[in-house]
Amino acid sequence: MIFVNLPVADLPRSMAFYDALGFVNEPKFTDETAAAMQWSDTIVVMLLTHAKWHQFTDRPITSDGSSSLRLCLSLDTRDEVTEMNRLAGEHGGTADIDPPTEYPFMMSHAFADPDGHIWEPMWMDQAAMEAGPPAQTDA
Repeated sequence: MIFVNLPVADLPRSMAFYDALGFVNEPKFTDETAAAMQWSDTIVVMLLTHAKWHQFTDRPITSDGSSSLRLCLSLDTRDEVTEMNRLAGEHGGTADIDPPTEYPFMMSHAFADPDGHIWEPMWMDQAAMEAGPPAQTDA
């Protein structure tokens, strides 16, 4: 499993944002200082108030607009990627922080959550993944 820990300025706002994107709150691991938002059986995003975050580290929280981390989630279709980006913009995040990446076998479209954490939903053709990169030819 992976637990992605993110500092957030407003826990209820962040919970509502991630809920709108399809994450599900796990109340057993949620209180007024932290919320477990589950994406899948193996991926959980832990939203931590700044005070809770600082119980784990003295390192500063980066300011909005930084790009020290980009979290990529694999989705089943191109349409799901586009929809997640749209929902992010409608629910307090920033859609379209970069132009979409488009290839015949893959696409991604990044957005930022309300605290500036960058997410990049992506789709990749499973057959292309199994085949690997195209062969390079000498010109």
